[in-house]
Amino acid sequence: MASRILIHCDLDAFFAAVETLHHNLDPEVPLILGSDPKGGKGRGIVSTCNYAARKYGIRSAMPITEAWRRCPGPPYGNGHYLKSTRGLYSRASRKVMKILAEHADRFEQASIDEAYLDVTDYCDEDWDKALALTQNLQKKILDELGLSTSFGIGPTRILAKMGSEENKPAGIHRTLPDQLVTFFDGRSVREVPGIGPKTATRLAEWGISTMSEAAEFGEIALARFTSERFASWIIRVIEGETSDDISPLRSRKSVGKEHTFEYDQTDSEHVLDQLSLLVSKVMKRAKEMNVAGRLGEVKIRYQGFETHTHGRSIPVAMDDETVFMRLAHGLFAEHVDLDRPIRLVGFRLGNLEMPLTRQSTLDLDE
Repeated sequence: MASRILIHCDLDAFFAAVETLHHNLDPEVPLILGSDPKGGKGRGIVSTCNYAARKYGIRSAMPITEAWRRCPGPPYGNGHYLKSTRGLYSRASRKVMKILAEHADRFEQASIDEAYLDVTDYCDEDWDKALALTQNLQKKILDELGLSTSFGIGPTRILAKMGSEENKPAGIHRTLPDQLVTFFDGRSVREVPGIGPKTATRLAEWGISTMSEAAEFGEIALARFTSERFASWIIRVIEGETSDDISPLRSRKSVGKEHTFEYDQTDSEHVLDQLSLLVSKVMKRAKEMNVAGRLGEVKIRYQGFETHTHGRSIPVAMDDETVFMRLAHGLFAEHVDLDRPIRLVGFRLGNLEMPLTRQSTLDLDE
């Protein structure tokens, strides 16, 4: 069978880039998102930073005091420190994902800042058309949203994802099916998604630090000091035989929405109205994703942050808003404590499926 043409899109320094646009900052000025540095005496860590800050050696999860030492803010330096702005990222992500989804046979949002596209049929099985498509998408996202992206093109998910890391930021890398040997030649095992520090250390103890060395060992020898499953997997990675499946359900376990009230609510009717709105939004999103669910869950957070989740399953997967509206209202009426102020309400559709046919009606009293 001909290889699938997969694309992995990764938004470059996404959170920092969104904040830069929102606050109209100079992208050449180091931007560090995280805890308040308090002039170098703060507690907490760096959430993320832009590429200008990375030149100082700043990275995610670094103590905020260390980030300040490397790149202090005014009046001692030009570091710009911010707390993350709630809500900005999801809005920007939705706009990017909408653009990407319109240019793919199959689309899968893997996280808020990355996605996979299967463009095999969309590009008529032509790898040159796929390359041109990524160039157009990269330009479109930059022109319309001001966000930088990197793309990887390959015959498997792993190869596409590794490709998007090759020339960051704003890079594009394509690995053709007949270029696998060249691509992995001398490449560190740590560059392969799924191989963590512990596994890399174990391989290094046996003299394996590159994918080429792993291939030379072979599956049988590797299995002696790792496991049969891992040995088989890493050889399949090298031979381009790992997954090429793109599905919205692969990365998505559920679809949900939550709402935090500006003031803790004692009006149950108001809370129920908000819950109804959330159910409508969730079911609209489910239809857009072409998925159905068998589980509905209502989340209630009371004053004091005590949180309860109440769920109910139905016999078959459905995407009917009426069914889940009745289910959510029933769960709310059955479990809500009307004597306690409510801080947050949420609804989640779980146990997702992509059924070929959908049941049109369901008796919830069954």
